[in-house]
Amino acid sequence: MTVKNAFYAQSGGVTAVINASAAGVIEAARQHPDKIGKVYAGRNGIIGALTEDLIDTTEESTADIAALRHTPSGAFGSCRYKLKSLEANRAEYERLIEVFKAHDIGYFFYNGGGDSADTCLKVSQLAETMGYPIQAIHVPKTVDNDLPITDCCPGFGSVAKYVATSIREAGFDVDSMSATSTKVFILEVMGRHAGWITAACGLAAEGEGQPPHILLFPEIDFDQPAFLARVKECVEQYGYCVIGVSEGIKNADGTFLSESGLTDAFGHAQLGGVAPTIAKLVKDELGYKYHWAVADYLQRAARHIASKVDVEQAYALGQAAVRIALEGKNAIMPAIRRLEDQPYRWDIIEAPLKDVANVEKFMPRDFITDDGFHITDACRRYLSPLIQGEDVPPFKNGMPDYVRLKKISVERKLQPFKV
Repeated sequence: MTVKNAFYAQSGGVTAVINASAAGVIEAARQHPDKIGKVYAGRNGIIGALTEDLIDTTEESTADIAALRHTPSGAFGSCRYKLKSLEANRAEYERLIEVFKAHDIGYFFYNGGGDSADTCLKVSQLAETMGYPIQAIHVPKTVDNDLPITDCCPGFGSVAKYVATSIREAGFDVDSMSATSTKVFILEVMGRHAGWITAACGLAAEGEGQPPHILLFPEIDFDQPAFLARVKECVEQYGYCVIGVSEGIKNADGTFLSESGLTDAFGHAQLGGVAPTIAKLVKDELGYKYHWAVADYLQRAARHIASKVDVEQAYALGQAAVRIALEGKNAIMPAIRRLEDQPYRWDIIEAPLKDVANVEKFMPRDFITDDGFHITDACRRYLSPLIQGEDVPPFKNGMPDYVRLKKISVERKLQPFKV
């Protein structure tokens, strides 16, 4: 078998465990020097391939690559950049082939979510459309947990653990002060179209009256009168009300409550923060004193409270991607298959990228209570295994000791390319 180099890149919003997948890919590749030469990482995702801005991971020590497993964020830099179709921008595909040829790249590992799966699928078709042999394997990652086929997505379990812990702790705080101070607390979490992270907040409540008392999902149209009535009921019954809300909740007409009018690099509506919108509504209509918080980057960067299950799955999927590529396969995403809830058992299957790209997985209706304001026991059975176990990073001087790679650039061989 001819030895070819590999290209690895990270895409989209980073997570607490995406670097664990990177470690899985790089360590697995290093075990097969007779088949994979060097692993080049794209600086800032696919942009690194287009601009020939490659990082030579062979310059990183074994210890530093291993330390990626407990380091959050994207060690090589990520991006929000989606390849257009071949017809719309042939120049980009010709450039990819130029770079791949110049650096003898035969393997392409793209670590990301739904839009990244689409990019990976397009790259996998280079052999057919442009005559360049490349094996493209998608490594799943997204805190939104909205990729199809896979039981869960690396990054989600750790976010779920973080938001459930945070809203539980905030609930204790609000409860202790509610007699004379704050009556309503709102935590805004990520989730544009799918309410998986919002649902995870519900794990904090294990008994009647425990917070969060209300969850607002993108899958359920926002009903203002019903919501306000529920808030009032909770305050009167429990003395306070804790709310978990997805950034992507919508009115009945389909408009986001927090839409800013802007769009991001993928063309998605830029959301402007729904928590203050909900807080103002509570204040104006009910007169309750409130506080709100936006988990924002904190939820996806919180490696200090990562789920052990999540870390193990992220690493295993990175290793599986290399195995699949060495088997000669193309346009595949390794995916998690759930075998049993309790104890949680799982294995890895292969999902064709054509069935993954541009497909979103939403919360099933039977995971949401009839009134639309909380999770069901079925949802709890699904979510609970994903937050199990602690994988605490090493600490130094009282702080998490995360690795910073050298990220030594590969010498360019081609003319510059503008993206």
